Amino acid sequence: MSTVNMLDAKTNLSRLVEAVESGREKEIVIARNGRPAARLVPIETAAAGRRIGIAKGKFVAPEPDSKLDAEIAKRFTGR
Repeated sequence: MSTVNMLDAKTNLSRLVEAVESGREKEIVIARNGRPAARLVPIETAAAGRRIGIAKGKFVAPEPDSKLDAEIAKRFTGR
């Protein structure tokens, strides 16, 4: 864990972020007037769950019904 003052953090922000991203530093504390004010840590990415096609094979879509389609269109358009 490193500690840097506010001015150094402002001047070297991209280097500090790169150090945290790459794993060279686990955490960087940013101090204001010698007192810890903020902590720079990497974001932990959560593994995305299976989403696309999750309901595949779970239900069957009905065949189109032209009479029903006309009724739905009439309700949407008001004609």
